[in-house]
Amino acid sequence: MEETIYEMMEQAQDMPGGAAKLAILEEAVRLADTSGLKELAYEIRGEIVDCAIFNGYPLKSLIAFSWQLGQFDQNPEEYDPVELLWNYKWILGKVCSFPNISKTQIEDLVEDMRRRYAEYGYNERPYYYYKFRIAMDMGELDEARRYLDMFRVIEPDSMSDCEACEQSQMVRFYHLTGEDEQALAVAKPILSGRMRCAEVPHVTLSQVLLPLYRQGEVDQAKEQYRKGYRLVRDDRDFLKTIAEHIEYLTVANPIEGIGVVERHLHIALDYESGLEQMYFYAAMVGLLQKLDTSRKLRLIRMPASFEWGKQERTLEEIIAYFRPLAESAAAEFDRRNGNAFYSEWIGKIVQPA
Repeated sequence: MEETIYEMMEQAQDMPGGAAKLAILEEAVRLADTSGLKELAYEIRGEIVDCAIFNGYPLKSLIAFSWQLGQFDQNPEEYDPVELLWNYKWILGKVCSFPNISKTQIEDLVEDMRRRYAEYGYNERPYYYYKFRIAMDMGELDEARRYLDMFRVIEPDSMSDCEACEQSQMVRFYHLTGEDEQALAVAKPILSGRMRCAEVPHVTLSQVLLPLYRQGEVDQAKEQYRKGYRLVRDDRDFLKTIAEHIEYLTVANPIEGIGVVERHLHIALDYESGLEQMYFYAAMVGLLQKLDTSRKLRLIRMPASFEWGKQERTLEEIIAYFRPLAESAAAEFDRRNGNAFYSEWIGKIVQPA
């Protein structure tokens, strides 16, 4: 059995990230669990965390990581703490995406990471940086500003995120607060190419589009849209980023936005992250309303797998179907977060019923 499992792992290694690779890894880990091969099951779950977190399956990554964490605590001498602690950050970056994970549970996770980092000699820059990110995810922007100031005064160490990631998150903050000039100023080293990594500038470019457009830099916004959308259009991990492109196209070129909606709706319908799904539905509704009110009516191509969409649907019907989904999701997140951030955000991009 062990030989079969290793063959499956080798097969998965040669595959691109995605559902097919995850299916093989999940079968391999099932066999390892059944055979009582705990160390091998731990290793495979590390592969699942890596594949799932970067291919749009955050729930699978959370489940696999939780198992690893429990196993590590039982036998810490058997496993590599550096890999586990590094992956902990990936989990914190996604944990707010599920409204059924309570605020208390999220806070407990962050404190657990803080304790573990201190135990292994790392400083608190990652702790305050993820407090900053989580505060943004929860719509607590005043709190996020406080943590922004706190993490920046601590020197990076080997467990800190890369410079480009941290800079991109600062762009995101000023994008959320509506401080357009500051967002563009912070984005400069990313836009110039001086700072980059596996996900930057991918996630950054969508967040400078509306600031550029509102500042009158229409041609520059168009150029950054073209560049940014090419980077993310074939990767299901960037659904929220694609939603931000749709939000920009709603004001800049709504007809072009239809093609973006049609290309990615099938991913949104089957997405594990409720937060990113909400972003997409809200941006899509805002776009369709813009078309509807301007009387540029046309049919929207629905995914073949979407039963409701098999009939021809008007823009009005599509809006009526997806708007409540976005609004109810926003209400769920707001209840968990204890504010009205997401409902108010949807209210800004979606016209009243």
